[in-house]
Amino acid sequence: MELRHLRYFCMVARELNFTRAAEKLNTVQPSLSQQIKDLEQEVGVKLLERSNRKVELTEAGEVFLKEALQSLEHAERAIQLARQVAEVEKEHLDIGFVPVAEMKIFPYIMPNIRAHFPDLKAQFHSLTDAEQFSWLRQGTIDIAFTRYPDPSAEFESIKIFDEPLTLIVPRDSDVRDIPALSIKNFAGRNFVISDEQASPQLFNIIHEFLNKSGIKVNVVQHSTNILLNVNLVGMGVGWSLVPAYVIPLLGENIMVKKTIEPLPMIGLYATYRKDQKHEVINLILKVLKEKFCLDLF
Repeated sequence: MELRHLRYFCMVARELNFTRAAEKLNTVQPSLSQQIKDLEQEVGVKLLERSNRKVELTEAGEVFLKEALQSLEHAERAIQLARQVAEVEKEHLDIGFVPVAEMKIFPYIMPNIRAHFPDLKAQFHSLTDAEQFSWLRQGTIDIAFTRYPDPSAEFESIKIFDEPLTLIVPRDSDVRDIPALSIKNFAGRNFVISDEQASPQLFNIIHEFLNKSGIKVNVVQHSTNILLNVNLVGMGVGWSLVPAYVIPLLGENIMVKKTIEPLPMIGLYATYRKDQKHEVINLILKVLKEKFCLDLF
């Protein structure tokens, strides 16, 4: 016997009508009738008298109803108590992120978290976008900072900002003295492009941009992380299009080159589960709203 059997029986007993009970339970009448039959078979007695015109409780059904209602009340109380204990015990927050969040988000949210929740322990997990959504779905992390939103109904996603991509080239490149390059200058050049599996959004944005521009580049390396892009450019392997947040990390062997035509933008999103929004997440959203002028509430 399962709790759903008790819920179904109690609803039928209250409505004394299978059709109305099925509607309120968001099920269909034949299925509900079968569930009640299964319950009566398991109990071993008839709980309801059915006729074409009415449904009535048997004497055994009257007794069973009282106990069933108490069982459902106890079950609901057990659920609520367990949730309360879990909320009290949760003195940590698990945060998933892509690298840009380290530089653009954490310096603003962490001081506020420490000020309002001094005993809370924050755990950080550097993950790909796909890994973050998987961990978020499993409950391993509480909030994710990703390059694209997940459309799942169980998640809430907000865009924090868009940032432009920027062109970086080796400092000894033959274009070092040109003030601004046209994207036509990309044609035939060696490029380091972010790996599709590691950074699918960045990969897609760059390829869509190049395809629409009719530019073909020579991809000499797919990079699994943005620092590898930077290091390979510094070693003279090729040019690269990277998010602008990387600029402060560039070494002396790398130049940022302006372009005549605008380069594409890439977003950053915060995502959390709708049904388990930690109170610290409310604070994070408040800080992000104030810092980036977001229209969240």
